[in-house]
Amino acid sequence: MSTNDIESDEPITEQETDRANDQDDQLALAARAELLEKENERLRDEYTRARQSQYRRTAAGLAIVGILASFAAALFPDSREVLFVLAAVGLFGGVLTYYLTPGTFVAADVGERIYAAMAANEAAIAEELGLDDDHVYLPSNDAADARLYLPQRSADELPTFDELEGAILTDPDHRGLALEPTGSPLFESFERALTGDLATAPAPLATQLADGIVEQFELAGGAEPDTDASAGRVTIAINDSSFGDISRFDHPIASFLAVGFVSGLERPIRLEVSTGDERSDWLVTCRWDVSDGETADTATVDADENDSSNEAA
Repeated sequence: MSTNDIESDEPITEQETDRANDQDDQLALAARAELLEKENERLRDEYTRARQSQYRRTAAGLAIVGILASFAAALFPDSREVLFVLAAVGLFGGVLTYYLTPGTFVAADVGERIYAAMAANEAAIAEELGLDDDHVYLPSNDAADARLYLPQRSADELPTFDELEGAILTDPDHRGLALEPTGSPLFESFERALTGDLATAPAPLATQLADGIVEQFELAGGAEPDTDASAGRVTIAINDSSFGDISRFDHPIASFLAVGFVSGLERPIRLEVSTGDERSDWLVTCRWDVSDGETADTATVDADENDSSNEAA
């Protein structure tokens, strides 16, 4: 027997056994990661197909309504004019819904993670600059735009919109941080989708914005406003936030509400967010300054707009 044969018969050491086990574990983990990646991809595809099929079923339903209305128009000459209009609306709506079906859907948790990184970065910048924890949303001259202003001292006089040049303000009278609010693009989409005008009184405006959060953007499961126009305050109770913790920096829900009140009331809005009670998860409060002679006028406008809404309903 040769020396090489004798050496090959030596027992495997404990270190070699551990190394072999580690390699097996790494291979198993790699295989599991690959399997999970494929499963996630499959679930995303199924989610997209489910949403697309929902839109297409709606399109098919509209088209069926249009076809049935066309046949009914032929059978009932007295109602032909109305039925032809209904048929046109159904067919046109069906075609439009089918071809405008979104091809890509972004899950809420993906958007929340993107926002979380942005919020953490901006909060860190504000802390590094030593700014006060006062979030003020300022209107432009025509109230069509807004800026988020974080002053160095909350007691300082607020700058005008024209003085908000650049992100970091170094003027001795206005030191702070001026940012584009997260809620501005959301509010632009909301305003384009309105069937009527944006309300200019606190109570109906709060109702419009709360409906936008729940019905249009689906950012929350519920939003209930509580308005005290005489005190210059609106508090919206939020439940089931799609983007998690609303107390974070310039959260989309809170930012959208603040920008909405800036545009509707055409004045600076101070934002406060606190945890809710047994009836809500979060309380988002928007405050504004009220002049002495404004309280009665505001109450009258609120009543008039509420009456108009009830008559329309």
